[in-house]
Amino acid sequence: MTLKEFFKAYPKVALAYSGGVDSSWLLYAAMKYGTRVRAYYVKSAFQPEFEWEDACRLAKELGADLKILELDILMYSEVTANPDNRCYYCKGRIFGEIQRAAAEDGFSLVIDGTNASDDAGDRPGMKALQEMAVRSPLRECGLEKEEIRKLSREAGLFTWNKPAYACLATRIPTGSQITAEKLRKTEKAEKLLFSMGFQDFRVRMLGETARLQVQESQLSLVMEHRQKLLEELKKYYSGVLLDLEVRSE
Repeated sequence: MTLKEFFKAYPKVALAYSGGVDSSWLLYAAMKYGTRVRAYYVKSAFQPEFEWEDACRLAKELGADLKILELDILMYSEVTANPDNRCYYCKGRIFGEIQRAAAEDGFSLVIDGTNASDDAGDRPGMKALQEMAVRSPLRECGLEKEEIRKLSREAGLFTWNKPAYACLATRIPTGSQITAEKLRKTEKAEKLLFSMGFQDFRVRMLGETARLQVQESQLSLVMEHRQKLLEELKKYYSGVLLDLEVRSE
């Protein structure tokens, strides 16, 4: 099945939209193929401000129908307890909100941007989407990340080379309580590194310490900005460590 065929079969869809590479391309494709699509962006403490700004910018450039939903994700203890399967509970809450709003708006099918190179495996978040009957056209049509980036670039979408960005909650160790304060300090820390030119990095919490994970090509940038990094990050953390191991989510 091709995306064109998918959207011909489903001419009216609600899209779970993050403003990232995949959901942005999916929004573009749905509009290109004449589907009636409404994009739903769920704004919560887990998403940094720039993600919301990118989502709004792309939707505006496409002239897309965008609806912003507010969700206080921190009110759910099963999420804030931060268990191994936190994503299962978090996705359930987020997509439950999207399905509720979509149903009220007359949309019966919800789709998301999971692509064919995303490893489904035993990922708790994927399990939640399957249970909720959320469809993933990119995955179903065999479109992988690099192909989506290529197509996005050809379409002129500014998101084509946007680095992958997992939610802020992934910076907090499993089993450690998720709080608004921890999320705020993480967002401020990563905003600082963005301002210094870092790309595709993470600032993770290790107790009260910041653990920086950067690409090998940007290690020299760490040393170049070492003093400022220490001065600024120690406003939020007791210490700053550089992780030399390969980063993984």
